[in-house]
Parts: sequence; structure tokens; C-alpha cells
Amino acid sequence: MLLLQFSTSHYCRKARLALGYKGISYEVENLTPGLHVLKLKPLTGLTTVPVLIPQLDNQPPAIADTSQIFAFLEAYCPSPPLYFDDPRLKTQALMIEDWLDESIGTATRFVYYQFRAGAGKAIDPSWSSQLVIQVVRRQYGIDEASADLAAQRLKIAFEVLEVWRSGGYLVGSRQSAADLAAAALLSPLALIPDYREKYPWIFEKIIEIHQSCGEALPPGLSPQR
Repeated sequence: MLLLQFSTSHYCRKARLALGYKGISYEVENLTPGLHVLKLKPLTGLTTVPVLIPQLDNQPPAIADTSQIFAFLEAYCPSPPLYFDDPRLKTQALMIEDWLDESIGTATRFVYYQFRAGAGKAIDPSWSSQLVIQVVRRQYGIDEASADLAAQRLKIAFEVLEVWRSGGYLVGSRQSAADLAAAALLSPLALIPDYREKYPWIFEKIIEIHQSCGEALPPGLSPQR
């Protein structure tokens, strides 16, 4: 299998966690932002990453959107499961995953890029890095006001994630798609000192999930932490 991605995207990280969780071998192709449209549009009709190319007979040629990638992987390789046999638990996991995708992953992006344009500029002050940051901020309308609203949404997410504090899971009694989504979509916050200091248990769980999936840790985290 081949994963078309941006190496720094937290949504692409979500897809990699699922592939690792399933124990599926795959390769990645890192695309150039902007030019990626030329490759993805003919494949999926969309311009967003990640895109999974199964490279298998009798399978779709390309799958866009992480939720669709999760659904494909679950059908292709049912064990270990991302979801649950119990319909109630499966629905709960799907709803939390969707909320993380549509609300919290976006909130993370706003807070992260606002930080990188200000106090976090020293992480990589190079001209090329700062250009990318400014392009992303313009593309999504990221400024102080929108980042403040995003930070409020993240506070709600941390309340939901309190279950991680005691070693629990977001749904049921085992790891699921909901946990993988949270671990990926909150991972950029590891570079922001305020979040690391206020919510250390979140990042301990993010480390645990990455290690269980065989995925390299996000920037800002280390195996010793």
C-alpha cells in the first residue's frame, strides 16, 4: 500500500497510526503542498491528503479522507479491530472520531499555526518554514481571534479526554479509532509548552498510542518522557 501525504499533517498521522495498528506494511510518498493538487485531483476528485493507494486487486484504486481509510482498513484487515461489534459502542466511536476530525483537528491547526507565527517562531525561524506558516494562516483565516476560539474548543476536548488520565479509553475497554484519532489530531500541541505543562497525561497517552502502533513520535515528544 502507498500513502500519499504531507509529512507534517496530523490527519496523515492519523492514517499512519491506523496502518500501524493493523500491522499493515506500507510506503509513503510525501507531496509538495500546492503541486499535490496535480496528483490528487485525477485520483480522487479532491485535493486533500491523506490518500491511500491500496495497490491490490479488486480494491479501490484510491481512498481519500481518513474516515474512509479507516473503514477500508477495517474491512480489509478486521483484526485488531478499530471499532466494536456492539452497535452502541461502534456508533459512539464513530461519533467521537467524526467530532475529532471536524472540530478538534481543525482547532489544533488554528492554535498550532498561531503559536508558530508568534512565540513558537524559534522552532524553525527559516524563511521557508515561516512562508509555509503564513500561507497556511491565510488559507484558513487563522489570526488571534480565531485561534482564541479554537483554544476554547480544545478545552472541551480535554474534558472528554479526562478518561485517559486514569489509563482508560475513549470508548469501551480497549483502544479504538477514537483513541487513534485523538492521539494524532492533538499531537501538534506537543510543541506548545503551555499544553505540555497543563495536560501532561494527554501526551503520555499520545506516546503510548504511538508506540503501540509502531509510529514515530510527534515532534516535541521523546521516548524518555
